[in-house]
Amino acid sequence: MSETPAGLGIAEKFFGLIVLIIGALTVYYTYLSPPDLPPGVPSVGGFISIFIIAGFLLIAVGIFLMIAKAE
Repeated sequence: MSETPAGLGIAEKFFGLIVLIIGALTVYYTYLSPPDLPPGVPSVGGFISIFIIAGFLLIAVGIFLMIAKAE
């Protein structure tokens, strides 16, 4: 079997790290600073959980890309 080019493996790990950082920042800033809404605007509390779940999914994908072996 042929070896995977070194650049491809490095790029996959780097992309995984970037996705992991983006997911962590998404969860961190969504949890700590929910949007400030003016009076009279309906609450967006339900949408905050969607962004936190999406952030955790990005973290999981980033970890998977970093530990997966490029073939």
